[in-house]
Amino acid sequence: MRYRHIDALFSSDPRTAIDWALIEKGWPNLLQVALSVKEGTVSSVTLLRQLNNRSRKNQVYRVFREVGRAVRTVVLLRHLSESGLREQISRATNKAEAYNGFTKWLAFGNHGLLTSRDPEQQEKTVKFLGLVASSVIFSTTVDMTTVLRQMAAEGWSVCGEDLAVISPHRRDNVLRFGDYDTEGLHVPPGAYDPSLDWGSPA
Repeated sequence: MRYRHIDALFSSDPRTAIDWALIEKGWPNLLQVALSVKEGTVSSVTLLRQLNNRSRKNQVYRVFREVGRAVRTVVLLRHLSESGLREQISRATNKAEAYNGFTKWLAFGNHGLLTSRDPEQQEKTVKFLGLVASSVIFSTTVDMTTVLRQMAAEGWSVCGEDLAVISPHRRDNVLRFGDYDTEGLHVPPGAYDPSLDWGSPA
């Protein structure tokens, strides 16, 4: 077959074609590296350090690069031909962007910018922001679950497709500049039941 825009991927030009012979020759080395990482004899950090962009003359690096190009080509072809895969990728991307937008909205101090140049302080800021975001999302999810159970008790019929479009990244229930009641912090919360058993509507 001939492809108008991606035909160069299948050409014999070494600048664009995948070197299958190199992959075949270096396959035992790839397996050895994979087994070493799996068994813990070499860390992934050490491996990535050795296979950085300055290692273009490294034979293992070149083999890894060719395998990566082959995998990327297959994924791109699947993305072009499978509408279901495109929808799945779009949904995952939208979820990630929604979470990033939510955390940016929560980090309202200094517009979410990291003011410290200390890597340790930067890491703390990012982790604490993730902790706050997870706590708010969990609280919102608990509230939403409570309402959904009340709806089920009242006879409402809700299916999985309806639940799939409900997002826990809500903002209207979060008072970023409001009052924070700490009087009940010493009271442990009850056990959380995450199950949603709709059963048959009443």
